[in-house]
Amino acid sequence: MSISAITSNALSGMQAHSRSLAATANNIANVSTPGYARLETSFSSNAFGGVSASVSPSSDGAGVGLASEMLDSINAEIGFKANAVVFETGADMWDMLLTIKRD
Repeated sequence: MSISAITSNALSGMQAHSRSLAATANNIANVSTPGYARLETSFSSNAFGGVSASVSPSSDGAGVGLASEMLDSINAEIGFKANAVVFETGADMWDMLLTIKRD
């Protein structure tokens, strides 16, 4: 796997987890809204690497449960942080490669 692929995959993971967190925030904001159907996030692998997230209303029309939304927000945070570490590692690898090429 190339360094570009590593950073690209990590970036797509950060974007997907950001979408997930935005959906969770929307759910929490609408916890008291009558008839509101919670938003659910589905993750899928991309054909050439990386991941994407799609957000859609709950198919069963389920309302919002604060406990599950808090867990979803923690999962999004952990996923984002993990991908950020991978992205940073890829950036460090680029820096090392550029240093080697200059010497």
